[in-house]
Amino acid sequence: MAAISLALSFALISFLFGFEDEFFGRLVGSFFVFFWLLAVTFLGVVPFVSWAAAHWFGKSWTAETVQPARKPRSASTSATVRKPARTVSGLNK
Repeated sequence: MAAISLALSFALISFLFGFEDEFFGRLVGSFFVFFWLLAVTFLGVVPFVSWAAAHWFGKSWTAETVQPARKPRSASTSATVRKPARTVSGLNK
């Protein structure tokens, strides 16, 4: 995270201000801002979302089985035999 923060802050500061005066002061401040944002995101937000999804919407959330709305077909009904459909294209008439 530190290397990514340093690379992002270096790119941002050099693009916006160049290598003029107070370059290292701006670089240090920008580094800590990027480091803080990445640390909070990847060490706090992502694990919390994973935990919340597992506990709030995990296996216990879908444990109830829903019964089908229609009755199952009885075995006494005979199956009807259907002829296969014929396709006729408009060019072969």
